[in-house]
Amino acid sequence: MPFSAMAPCISKETLHASLEKSQMKSPSQKIDEYVSELDDWRRDTFSEIRRVIQEADPEAVEEWKWMGTPVWYHDGIIACVNAHKGKVKITFNQGANLPDPTKLFNASLDGNQRRAIDFFENDKINKRALKALILAAIVFNRNASKKSESKSKAGRPKSSKK
Repeated sequence: MPFSAMAPCISKETLHASLEKSQMKSPSQKIDEYVSELDDWRRDTFSEIRRVIQEADPEAVEEWKWMGTPVWYHDGIIACVNAHKGKVKITFNQGANLPDPTKLFNASLDGNQRRAIDFFENDKINKRALKALILAAIVFNRNASKKSESKSKAGRPKSSKK
């Protein structure tokens, strides 16, 4: 299908300029824009989750992945947060491996890797418990990266310098 048939109201120049402009924004700026476009309770909930992540780990890196998913990293993926219709979801990449004594996880409970928390309108965020999960995810990432480093070192042949 020709370009003009797919987007008859937008010129190629306008589309390319828009793409370039969006690609020049930092991930944090893209997340700011994403949040600002939410026009209901999800804006406040998303913002509060973001603040909790930043408070728990000021060194966490914000990224914009998979064509529009806010993701936080520290020695690996900590979590991603998305606003869906009727909820805000935070998904911990290695959630199945994290302690959850307060039972925050309430979604994606059947897999062997990820776990998620769905926040609905009027839900209160247990900041202390959420911070604990974030910190546990960072510890898990650090331990996993140490294990992979030691495995890669163990698998390397020793130098045969004479």
